[in-house]
Amino acid sequence: MSLRLRLTARAAGEIDRAERWWQRNRLAVPDALWEDLRAAFAPLVQRPDVGVKVAGMRLHGTRRLHLDRIRYYIYYRVKRDDLVILSFWHSSRARGPHV
Repeated sequence: MSLRLRLTARAAGEIDRAERWWQRNRLAVPDALWEDLRAAFAPLVQRPDVGVKVAGMRLHGTRRLHLDRIRYYIYYRVKRDDLVILSFWHSSRARGPHV
C-alpha cells in the first residue's frame, strides 16, 4: 500500500526557499534539489521505515532521511494513510527543526 504524500505549510515554505537559493547558487546542477526530492519521495511513500527515527521530537514517530548530494534532511512521519513531510532542513545546521 502506498501512502499519500502531504507537505505541511512549513515544509513547503522551506523547500520553496531552498529551491530559490539553489537556482541562484548552484548553476551547474540547477535541478538537483527537485531531482533528489522526487527520488526520495518515491520510496518513502512505499517504505516510510527507511528513514532513521529521531529522538526528542515533539511529534511522536518523527523520522528523517538524509539526501547526500544536496545535504538536506527530510523530516517526516506517518499519520494514518499519509506520509507527512514536516520539515526540510540543511544538514549544516547545528540543531534540527522543532517538530
